[in-house]
Amino acid sequence: MSITRKWAKQQQRALEVLVRLKRLYPDATCSLTYKTPVQLLVATILSAQCTDERVNQVTPALFDQFPDAAALAQCDREVLENLIRSTGFYRNKAKNIQGACQKIMTDFGGEVPQQMELLLTLPGVARKTANVVLAHGFGKIQGVTVDTHVKRLSQRLGLTEQNDPVKIEQDLMRLLPHPDWENWSIRLIYHGRAICKARKPDCAACDLADLCPTVEQPPRVSDALKARLGRE
Repeated sequence: MSITRKWAKQQQRALEVLVRLKRLYPDATCSLTYKTPVQLLVATILSAQCTDERVNQVTPALFDQFPDAAALAQCDREVLENLIRSTGFYRNKAKNIQGACQKIMTDFGGEVPQQMELLLTLPGVARKTANVVLAHGFGKIQGVTVDTHVKRLSQRLGLTEQNDPVKIEQDLMRLLPHPDWENWSIRLIYHGRAICKARKPDCAACDLADLCPTVEQPPRVSDALKARLGRE
């Protein structure tokens, strides 16, 4: 199969997956709790190797005590570590959070920058975090957020053969319409949590099974799925 034909088949599959995800998870949105861009930045840093549910249990007390970049930049590191301890890797996360907030204060006038290249200069911020902050903090869609769910499902669906998150993002950006880059990630994350789990994907219950080249059980389109997708 030629590279052009292979890409065309991948794009067709990606667009059909996107249509189904929108119908399956119409109200999907960022599940982190925050009030300001800096709080979203902090919550996203905390979400690394941690569930959003756990992060949302931690951040109310954290933001009550340290609500903005100025407070986080000047806080006692040990106090910060204790507040975020249950999110895992808390020493490194505390270092990055405080370092990012200090840079925000010294270099960006206390405001989270709204440009990808500037966000990437902050400690602890790679493209995943920057994409989340830009999309949900400022309404700017500049890339596809690639977390463990997006990586796993995009590979299983045959939309990328890459392992590096940046290269996976580049593949997905070529396949998907620009306005849908971020909602693709959010909805794929929902599907990864509910159905296409890492160790034991529930292929029999998956509404994407007939599109998936790595399905572990024979794909079928149920009457319920047909109804949800609006098929005759």
